[in-house]
Amino acid sequence: MNRKRDLLKSLKIFENRLVVVVGAGVSGLAACRYLLSLGATVRLVDAKADLSQDVLLKVTENPAAADLTLETGPHTPAQFNDAHLVVLSPGVPVKKLAGVLAGVAPWRVVAEMEFASWFLDEPVIAITGTNGKTTTTTLVGHILKHAGLTPFLGGNIGTPLCDYLMGDSPADVLVIEISSFQLQNCRTFAPRVAALLNFSANHLDYHLDMEEYLSAKLNLFARQDHGSTAVIPQAMRAELAARNFTRARVDAFTADTDFDCPGLPGAHNRENIAAAWRMVRPFGVSEAQARAAIQAFHALPHRIEPVGEVAGVLFVNDSKATTLDSVAAAVKSFERPVRLLLGGVFKGGVVEDILPALKGRVVSVGLFGASREVFEPALRAHFPVAWDQTLEAAVRRQFSQARPGEMILLSPATASFDAYSGYAERGRDFARVAKALSGETAPEVAT
Repeated sequence: MNRKRDLLKSLKIFENRLVVVVGAGVSGLAACRYLLSLGATVRLVDAKADLSQDVLLKVTENPAAADLTLETGPHTPAQFNDAHLVVLSPGVPVKKLAGVLAGVAPWRVVAEMEFASWFLDEPVIAITGTNGKTTTTTLVGHILKHAGLTPFLGGNIGTPLCDYLMGDSPADVLVIEISSFQLQNCRTFAPRVAALLNFSANHLDYHLDMEEYLSAKLNLFARQDHGSTAVIPQAMRAELAARNFTRARVDAFTADTDFDCPGLPGAHNRENIAAAWRMVRPFGVSEAQARAAIQAFHALPHRIEPVGEVAGVLFVNDSKATTLDSVAAAVKSFERPVRLLLGGVFKGGVVEDILPALKGRVVSVGLFGASREVFEPALRAHFPVAWDQTLEAAVRRQFSQARPGEMILLSPATASFDAYSGYAERGRDFARVAKALSGETAPEVAT
């Protein structure tokens, strides 16, 4: 791996070239590290005015070096006008930078994942979709490893691609989770296998509309050739074919699969399993190998994860469910009556659309934090609805009303940033409350 980087450095492709990296998150810092290793001069810019210069210590032991600088606060054209290349961290919307990037040719503005892909030799499986990306990415890596291959898992989860390029442990296959944010700024990325798991309303606080959101997703397939594989839902096959979305061989999947995975309940997970099997087949994985690996796979934290049972009431943490469709899928994954917890920063969609999935399964709804005005009008005519300021108060209220045999499901349909640093912190808080309740009184049984 380093030999390739040393070769690139010897070619002096980036010597005396200024690259501006936007965003001091994990991926942005990884891009800085890789660019410096290639001999580039790097200017890291971040809109947070209070960001400390100490962040540069995560890039280099010598943050005072002249080839690395940090500029914070509102972005300005002067930060970009002399840039040979602009590398965007995931989640940085290029349209919000339009004014300050006016002097930069569009082809010079790329996502961190696009930039890293220029230096890859290994085959790539790239996975996108509205829901289930992380679970399916992890499952694909698990199957490949079980079959004797060495996979790398990263991209939008775990390790950024630029950090993989810095390492000394080459993989046989790179399994990459990629978001619509990243795909909007990809121009040459062409994975050996590309997968769209599903598509529904999400990130409408970021994308202009559903058409822009779908176009970003389909950018994953745009540069595949006839030797590549495009894995898509059978339900979207006709729609996507009408768009002439790829030149790759198309392999469509449904939930009709006989692979058994006790750790991944629900029809939506059967679709993820079917998609995963189609992704690994081009790499020589046998059905027997896949079947054994899938049988042994366990759900990831914060994704329909049971975190305890108190007095016959099951607590399930699905904090990763940030869309309405993922809530519907979670509710349908269990036979128990559900007391559903919703709340946080709403990202778009029509709440009434999930009513068919909730009716007959949900016995009450506990709202917490933000977006009460979104959920309550749509749900109060169909279910008992209560609102609390905090998640803990909502959990305790639902537990006080629950009967043995029911479940309390945190599947909030929202981002968590009104009260938490991310969905993982929200999920841990839910698990903490469930654990605390185990040492307290049993729920009262309504009569």
